[in-house]
Amino acid sequence: VQLQAFGGGLVQPGESLRLSCAASGFAFIHWPIVWFRQAPGKEREGVSCISKSPGSTTYADSVKGRFTISRDNTKNTVYLQMNSLKPEDTAVYYCATDFSFGACPDSNWYRHWTWDYWGRGTLVTVSS
Repeated sequence: VQLQAFGGGLVQPGESLRLSCAASGFAFIHWPIVWFRQAPGKEREGVSCISKSPGSTTYADSVKGRFTISRDNTKNTVYLQMNSLKPEDTAVYYCATDFSFGACPDSNWYRHWTWDYWGRGTLVTVSS
């Protein structure tokens, strides 16, 4: 199982960025993918989750209306479109998956211990 997040960078407040999570080594279409982030000195927090197809989605309150998660099963990739970025969005972003469930679990999708397989993160810095 391999997950690789990429697409991070330095942007100014109000700008946009799209992250990608490329997956391999498992039957991607059958499993959910989640995005987490971790800012310096803070706990890892759930950002957004997308279930197996047809891909229902869920978001943390802090990013609702600004971030959009999507998946392309032909490319084994999940995207996180981030608009109207704020300095508080600065963090290392990770993607993860788990093979215990097909849908993002309602009660604890945002808890990092729910997920067994993690990729390396990508740094997003929002600063003027």
